[in-house]
Amino acid sequence: MRLILSPEVAATIRAHARAEYPYECCGALLGLEHGDMRAITQVIQLANERTHERERRFYVSPQQVLMAERRAREAALLLLGFYHSHPDHPAEPSEYDREHALPYYSYPIVSVRRGEPTEIRSWRLKDDRSGFDEEPLEVQSIQ
Repeated sequence: MRLILSPEVAATIRAHARAEYPYECCGALLGLEHGDMRAITQVIQLANERTHERERRFYVSPQQVLMAERRAREAALLLLGFYHSHPDHPAEPSEYDREHALPYYSYPIVSVRRGEPTEIRSWRLKDDRSGFDEEPLEVQSIQ
């Protein structure tokens, strides 16, 4: 499976990460699935509802997930994953990320260094929940 982000989606994720720094940002990914490709055409910026350690953790409530699922249905899209930022850390999932992730979804992480977003890498939780596999990510126009 590979993940395609439109340039607008990638820019929105980076802007959200920049605006929330030094805290983690988070959001939902909406798009379509075609064979081994997921094309993300919209994002929903979500509130990091974590009350402490927001520099290192994020929390998306079930209510926000339900809202994202409803918006996806209304747009005839699928909820395909969730993005978040890692302020001053690599774009690699933490143990906390593994413990709170679900199989199926894509999990792009954007690294933010001193307030500036750098790389975005995407991950998929293994079915046995033992860890993540990196998912190829491309930024390109989606037709």
